[in-house]
Amino acid sequence: MAASKEKSSNVKTKSKSSSTSRTSGPFTENWLPVRSIQNNMIITRNNYKVGGVKIAPRNIFILDTDTQNNILLGLRNFYNTIDYEFWLVVADRPVDISVYMSQMQLLLNETNSPAIRKLIMQDIEKGETFIRNNVVDTEYYFLFKTKDVDLFQKRVRQMINGLATCGLNASMISNSDLRLILENFLNGGNTTEFGTVMPV
Repeated sequence: MAASKEKSSNVKTKSKSSSTSRTSGPFTENWLPVRSIQNNMIITRNNYKVGGVKIAPRNIFILDTDTQNNILLGLRNFYNTIDYEFWLVVADRPVDISVYMSQMQLLLNETNSPAIRKLIMQDIEKGETFIRNNVVDTEYYFLFKTKDVDLFQKRVRQMINGLATCGLNASMISNSDLRLILENFLNGGNTTEFGTVMPV
């Protein structure tokens, strides 16, 4: 892992070099076949489009047994309708609560009631704990690849509709989501300040 981090730091220091020298150096991008990220798809060097859907998390274990069984049965039926290669990806996204913390601070400044101030202070302390411990949201994705854009759009619609029948909300994956997945893959989930894979 240390070796891959050293290679990543080379990306930062040599990012202004010409594209010719970048393709010949020992960079992670050289073996990762990503040409660009656009229109909610990863475009690979051999012209495959990689994308899919993002699934909104849902804790089914707080539901009654019948509802749980219906969701699991729906998921089994949904899996059986997929007749192409796909990947179920779990990725961690850092939680940014800076706006919330600013709002809490403003509310604290405007409040005179000692009881309400105490409650706000408790929220601020809890938020600071989240920031110190690098709290993340866990996100779930279905990904697949194809060279046909029309087929890509059709499969995305089928996935969204299929997951809806299971009681799960899904939406088309975004460029930001795809960059997050690649960053997690390349850096073991560690947040970086440079673009390991940059869209063209």
